[in-house]
Amino acid sequence: MRTKADLSVNFCGIKFKNPFCLSSSPVSNAYEMCARAFDAGWGGIVYKTLGLESTFKIVMPSPRLSVYNYGDKKFVGLQNAEQISDRNINDNIKDIALLKKQYPDKVLISSIMGYNDEDWAILAKMSEDAGADMLELNFSCPQMAIRSAGHRIGQDYESIANYTAIVRNACKIPIMAKMTPNITDMIPVALAAKEGGADAISAINTIKAITDIDIDNYTPLPNIKGHSAATGFSGPSVKPVALRFISDMYNSKKLDLPLSAIGGIETWIDALHFILMGGTTLQVTTAVLRYGYRIVEDMIEGLSDYMIERNINSLDEILGKAAGKIVDPADFNTQYQVVSVIDEEKCIGCGQCYISCHDGANQAIKFDPETRKASVDEERCVGCLLCKHICPVLDCVSYREVDTKVDKHAAIF
Repeated sequence: MRTKADLSVNFCGIKFKNPFCLSSSPVSNAYEMCARAFDAGWGGIVYKTLGLESTFKIVMPSPRLSVYNYGDKKFVGLQNAEQISDRNINDNIKDIALLKKQYPDKVLISSIMGYNDEDWAILAKMSEDAGADMLELNFSCPQMAIRSAGHRIGQDYESIANYTAIVRNACKIPIMAKMTPNITDMIPVALAAKEGGADAISAINTIKAITDIDIDNYTPLPNIKGHSAATGFSGPSVKPVALRFISDMYNSKKLDLPLSAIGGIETWIDALHFILMGGTTLQVTTAVLRYGYRIVEDMIEGLSDYMIERNINSLDEILGKAAGKIVDPADFNTQYQVVSVIDEEKCIGCGQCYISCHDGANQAIKFDPETRKASVDEERCVGCLLCKHICPVLDCVSYREVDTKVDKHAAIF
């Protein structure tokens, strides 16, 4: 029988069998969907955001999706104009209660979004009474039709602190605030949520973006009766931005709250990257939209094998291990310099490194037209490693450290 590592995590006092969760989205919209996800092995689910239709009736646009493809790479990003749940609140609450009855050892988080003080309190109490283990406060949906909700609130410190405090007073279960990336610095808004009583932070929600344009009728996509909008963008393309925000918050001494990481998680390596940057639990949507719930099996297996190979007993042992190595550029050790090294035997003579270096770097690559081999002029090489990144042959280009007289603390301009 295959040995598996212990992937369980403790988040806000709640035990997850593994850190993988569905994020609040179309993939967690009803009992039947969530039940299949639990059966597939997900450790937790953030149920699609609840709202009170008595305050504002959700009507979805159609069509609502646009896929970002790059060359022959399909689905590297997804633009979505969908809003919060358009199902009746009572039906959603019944589904949450049934899920907790049928899956008592699984974690169910209720995502809520109010439009005023009373809404937030009502939704919090209804979710708690239904058995939700935790709440996620949606301060971040970038395409809400109502202007007093979503990412607009997520950019307003006072509103975040106020609504978080209202929810904190209305229930006893842990509270997690979901942050918008459509802001320059996430720390101040996260601190506002902490001030209001949040126990954790989740990030990132989707990034406002435009993915495609129909060049025949000059309409951005998705084309909704001749119009479009900058709406939520997700998937592998947003991962670098998400990693930045997670590391920012993990490294913030003032914030000091556990993090639920979201943003382009599709493989076990993606998951590991977010753990190393400080994410305790990991939320996924776009990968499920493309591959289905069973993708979690691959992520569990890959992460488990990684831990076993390295004798890692708990994910706590590696939480944030990479985040601590993020520094301000002013603190770089500029005494450390490298030059590229090209393996002549592996070089296939394509000339791509020569072109890229001459047209985009420091003209440090030489190319012999007779031997069809590339080499490095170390006197000109500045170690940018553009050649390594564009080379189509694995490990053909490496680098080595060189002696330098540059002062370790020289200023970078």
